[in-house]
Amino acid sequence: MSFFQKYLTLWVFICMIIGVLISKFLPIIPNTLNKFEYANVSIPIAVLIWLMIYPMMMSVDFQSIKNVTKNPNGIFLTWVVNWLIKPFTMFFISSLFFYTILNNIIPEDLAKEYLTGAVLLGAAPCTAMVFVWSALTKGNPSYTVVQVATNDLIILIAFVPIVKFLLGISNVTVPWDTLFLSVVLFVLIPLIAGIATRVYVCTKKGTEYFNNIFVHKFDNITVIGLLLTLILLFSFQGNIILSNPLHIILIAIPLILQTFLIFFIAYIAAYLLKLPHNIASPAAMIGASNFFELAVAVAVSLFGVNSGAALATIVGVLVEVPVMLTLVKIANATKNKFKN
Repeated sequence: MSFFQKYLTLWVFICMIIGVLISKFLPIIPNTLNKFEYANVSIPIAVLIWLMIYPMMMSVDFQSIKNVTKNPNGIFLTWVVNWLIKPFTMFFISSLFFYTILNNIIPEDLAKEYLTGAVLLGAAPCTAMVFVWSALTKGNPSYTVVQVATNDLIILIAFVPIVKFLLGISNVTVPWDTLFLSVVLFVLIPLIAGIATRVYVCTKKGTEYFNNIFVHKFDNITVIGLLLTLILLFSFQGNIILSNPLHIILIAIPLILQTFLIFFIAYIAAYLLKLPHNIASPAAMIGASNFFELAVAVAVSLFGVNSGAALATIVGVLVEVPVMLTLVKIANATKNKFKN
């Protein structure tokens, strides 16, 4: 592992602190950058996420994508976990904590708002960050692209009905321009750029040079993009985090439990299905992580930036990276349990 990857957990916490401090003492920075958005999508964040996943997209070989259909179980597993299990376990775990276990601490109205934010997270499987987790676990990039792309298509159809059903909210709407723009920015553009780079370099200098030399020049780019993204995210939301320290911890508990639960459901199922590790790991990571850009955008647009729903989605961002890095370590440590 590179120096950055080896101590990634430490860098993550440092970046979180830096982001909150910027929000507190240099608010002009996030206030200025916040003006650069379109359809509730932050353009600076989009660029950094693009920087994160572009190196992995270069590894996508369209010749291997067509082979995905020879082993479709990984795709089916992703669909089942993400759409038939994950939203409902998120609802039940969050309801248990906010309405029963923590009912003496969290007022009922606020508990409903927190539950709403949690459900928004649970109904939106990861689109962008999963490429980072896949890369850190040596996932099959071509298969990961197909897993993510199919989930993006399902989001267009299933997100609103699932949220409406679980929350019983008849007026839940999704900013469709946010959804489509996110798919274009986080999947389509970096995929096209990565494929174009691969074809150009392989044509000019050969496949061996591309695989053994060129791609390794970008080894730390993904991690650097991740750390800069975290600084920016927490500079945007620092005031909300500082004003709700106790409730952040309370919200984080069910979100963390949900993340571990979904990961192990998918990971163990992949093992029982005898999937190779480079397919099993991304399949589990997609379900465990969330499309927090969409969840935050919907929560803010529907309930306001200071709502409990928005706070819950922001806590999802806060806990996701450290928890997912833990799951990356678990996946890498158990790699030898899977067939080649």
